[in-house]
Amino acid sequence: MRDTQSPTDTSAHLDDKTALLVEPSVLSSRERAFKTLLHSRELSIFMVLLLVIVVATIKSPSFVFSSSGWRDLLLTPAIMLLLAVGQTVVIITRNVDLSVGSVLGLTAYLTGRLFIDHPGISMIAVFALAVVAGACLGLVNGVLVGYGRVPALVITLGTLYIYRGIVLTWAGSSLISASEMPAAFLKLGTEQILTIPVLFMLAVLIVIVVGYYLQTARSGRELYAVGSDPDAAVLYGLPVRRRVIGAFILSGALAGLAGVVYAARYGTVSSDAGTGIELQAVAAAVIGGVAIFGGSGTVWGAAIGAVLLVTINRALPMVGISDFWQQALVGALIIAAIVLDRVLSARQARKLIEARDES
Repeated sequence: MRDTQSPTDTSAHLDDKTALLVEPSVLSSRERAFKTLLHSRELSIFMVLLLVIVVATIKSPSFVFSSSGWRDLLLTPAIMLLLAVGQTVVIITRNVDLSVGSVLGLTAYLTGRLFIDHPGISMIAVFALAVVAGACLGLVNGVLVGYGRVPALVITLGTLYIYRGIVLTWAGSSLISASEMPAAFLKLGTEQILTIPVLFMLAVLIVIVVGYYLQTARSGRELYAVGSDPDAAVLYGLPVRRRVIGAFILSGALAGLAGVVYAARYGTVSSDAGTGIELQAVAAAVIGGVAIFGGSGTVWGAAIGAVLLVTINRALPMVGISDFWQQALVGALIIAAIVLDRVLSARQARKLIEARDES
């Protein structure tokens, strides 16, 4: 008798063969994703962050295992997260914004004056006005860079002093104290949801929104193209000038938001609020893997870099390291990040040349 095979057996046999053919490709894609994760800059920076936290906690358990320690671990980087996100978008376009510290100081003082001069004003209105004010200051930077064809380093260095001069003229030696601002607003500085500070949650939300925009929106991907090769982007027909101006507007808006967060976090605002923080924002982005020459980097890496930078500044005194070595360590991290970027770029270029020669 001839051996027969039922349709069910045949389909099962084909399914087994298909599984054998598909499974290796699935495994290889998973392996590639796993290898990509292992070699990602974000993971490396995150591991360094965990190491810093562990060492500081061993030296002083209250660094994490206390109500104030856990709160400060998350709350203190909130301002830097906002500035680093905006700085990242600008740096991706092969520019830099050195005015964010002055924008923060101006909008922080504006926040206090709004509460003093307009009693009963809603917090939502204050947040909105500060963000709009920051966006307008960022627009000035973007227009000067986009239409003036002057390096952003020069333009934003100038506006850094101009915006700071406005704050000094407006505020003088006066100080806005916590007693002059609403208790409900100041409560935002300590408010928590499930032990997580509200201001930190706000900063993380901004990171997620901007990160998603850069990865999925066409205009977000065009920012990378502009930073990779501005001349080629122009020839390709991309709106280079518009993208650069938009990046500066976003950076200014987030610096304005950071000004409101600063007022809520510290409760008092003086004319020197935010002085020098612009360099820390640049450092956070660079440490987080954002190429200072533009065209590459992620908001996720910059966010981890911001948390790492702030955590280092808090942790090093606990382990007995002097202020000099704290600054030296941050400088070493910046140099190492830039050198690593150049090495990786040179290696990638060499691989592309070899692949072209082989084809």
